[in-house]
This record gives sequence, C-alpha cells and structure tokens, in this order.
Amino acid sequence: MSHPEVNDHEAPARAPADAVESIVPMIPMVLPIVGGVLIFLLAFIAVSMA
Repeated sequence: MSHPEVNDHEAPARAPADAVESIVPMIPMVLPIVGGVLIFLLAFIAVSMA
C-alpha cells in the first residue's frame, strides 16, 4: 500500500470560530461610527425636549 488510509479520528480537530475574536479587528472602525450616531441621537433628543 503506497497510500495509507487516514481515519477521521486521526485528523486534527478544528477549534470552533470564536465570535469575539472575529469582531475584535472591526472595533477601530465601528466604535467611532457608533459613538457619532449616539452623540447625534442624544443631541436630537436634547433639542426636541428643549
């Protein structure tokens, strides 16, 4: 036999993708945008209540 058979249990197990690790690279873009929207909404609420 020139090619040995590879069993499924011998294959390395893959770690499941972590949701937090997939979001972390986007924080520098998302944080200022969400902050700007939040400031706009707070200013809109303040003006409408005045």
